[in-house]
Amino acid sequence: MRHARVFALTGLAFAVATVAAWANQAADDAAPAAATVVAAPDNAPVETAPLEIDLSKTHWGDAEAGATAAATCAACHGVDGNPSDPMYPRLAGQGEKFIAQQLALFATGQRNTGLAAVMAPFAQALSPQDMRNVGAYFAKQKSGAGLADDTLVSEGRYAGLKYYEIGQQLFRGGDAERGIPACMACHGPSGAGNPGPGYPHIGGQFAEYTARRLQEYQAGVTSERDPAKFHIMAKVAHSLTEQEIGALASYLQGLHPYADDVAAAASH
Repeated sequence: MRHARVFALTGLAFAVATVAAWANQAADDAAPAAATVVAAPDNAPVETAPLEIDLSKTHWGDAEAGATAAATCAACHGVDGNPSDPMYPRLAGQGEKFIAQQLALFATGQRNTGLAAVMAPFAQALSPQDMRNVGAYFAKQKSGAGLADDTLVSEGRYAGLKYYEIGQQLFRGGDAERGIPACMACHGPSGAGNPGPGYPHIGGQFAEYTARRLQEYQAGVTSERDPAKFHIMAKVAHSLTEQEIGALASYLQGLHPYADDVAAAASH
């Protein structure tokens, strides 16, 4: 449409100029020639190169420097990465590499769902090393956890189980018949993730956020330039039912290391 508009205006300008030239020629003997006014061309939009972020040129994050850079994150994610509003994900205990990668995706527009429009300007204000530093800061924070839904399921294939137990089964054992691997294979038995390959910490995450992300993976649409990890999750989520997604999200919300319970008991 933009180019069509340029062509249309160019043609119009040419026609106007032609008529004006003819009129001036006809009136040449009767009066002095009038000054010719030439319309300014409709310039094409300015194109800017996409933002590029190369995390490979960074070094390990500095948590102290990250604390300063993460100050703006506190309004939504909490000072220590444990927000009070479940619409924002927990960042506490999240892997440094994972956080830096996600910030890079937000900054370059490759991650554009959910609250990406809110995240983009904050991420774009950070240098690649800042992203590593922010990741290092949150990686040192202790993640909180919520409660899992223990409502008894009364019908369907999972009748007799508590709601969170559906998610527990999938997290620990998957479903071989449907090609669903156990979530703990990548994310660990307590959901703490694997910082090496950048598999995220998902234990204790808000159920609403986890369910939304699983639904996005299930939709199978991404703008990531390197979608390998996205496709892994898309394949995992593909066969999940709405009930299973909800149950997994609920189970993960209540998942935390057993040592946390021991420490809590000792303090009473």
